[in-house]
Amino acid sequence: MSALEIENIRKTYGALETLKGIDISLESGEFLVLLGSSGCGKSTLLNIIAGLADASGGDIRIGGRSILGVHPKDRDIAMVFQSYALYPNLSVHRNIGFGLEMRKVPAAEREKAVQETAKLLQIENLLDRKPGQLSGGQRQRVAIGRALVRKPQVFLFDEPLSNLDAKLRMETRTELKRLHQMLGTTIVYVTHDQIEAMTLATRIAVMRNGRIEQLGTPEEVYDHPATLYVAGFVGSPPMNVLDGVVTGDGVLLDGSGAVIALPARLKNAAAAGRRVKLGVRPEALQLTGDAAESPVLDVEIEVIELTGPELVVTGRVSGQRVTACLPPRTRLTVGMKQAFGFDEDALHLFDAQTELALG
Repeated sequence: MSALEIENIRKTYGALETLKGIDISLESGEFLVLLGSSGCGKSTLLNIIAGLADASGGDIRIGGRSILGVHPKDRDIAMVFQSYALYPNLSVHRNIGFGLEMRKVPAAEREKAVQETAKLLQIENLLDRKPGQLSGGQRQRVAIGRALVRKPQVFLFDEPLSNLDAKLRMETRTELKRLHQMLGTTIVYVTHDQIEAMTLATRIAVMRNGRIEQLGTPEEVYDHPATLYVAGFVGSPPMNVLDGVVTGDGVLLDGSGAVIALPARLKNAAAAGRRVKLGVRPEALQLTGDAAESPVLDVEIEVIELTGPELVVTGRVSGQRVTACLPPRTRLTVGMKQAFGFDEDALHLFDAQTELALG
């Protein structure tokens, strides 16, 4: 039996349809990330699971039991909010145990649960403090502890790291990963940050305009994007996309006489004359001087950025922008022309009209 089943969930506000039939089945212990830009419907879906919003159609089941119409407190879920939502007048100890207190859990049992949770989150020394005496990262740990202490079937996280600075965000992300591996909890996590999605998820649902563009493991979503939107949204820097038209020899790039030969797996994916978009990840591009070795792009370099672990080079191929991620000590200068090769297995092909992956 699935831990969480979302079946054809729809949500409308008058004539506006924000969720257009969402179907997801989540097994026990999975970490599902709902990933997408603002307005895609991910938080709306999370709120419907939590009982903070009503669905216009479909069904949601936890442990085989339909929860639509069930009061949030009776759904066996716990939610961690972006804003922490801690009680400022209560100690960390009482904040963590407050839900158990409201459920009339005996004091001894409550105390044991709070101490175990605090130890797990490494905040035992903070139990007597008030939220105002804590850093942002510590407050988020307390909010997570308040959810963990209840031991529900499903945990819901609504962009819990977005209020933290970059260093704290990375540290807390690692902590969440550790907790999930230790506890094997079932989690639904909302974010617009694709790095969070890639590092935390066992599966990612990329959402756009109230629909799921692609549902799969981080590796599947990154290596085999189902649509042009997924290809551009997942990955930093995003996938290079070049416009062209299919010819008998490959793809003729717009504004150029360059033809990129297609590998065998893509040769029959599109008929000659069809408008397509070629995709290749920035990290797949490498310096080359031999056009016979692999497909080659002749790039006029415009910007060079050293990030520390890599050199990010941006340039143009006949007016179309291309980005490459290279080793940090690579010697290049702005204005020079450089040939970049890539393995044919790194090539992606999308239909220019439907934006669906081909082949």
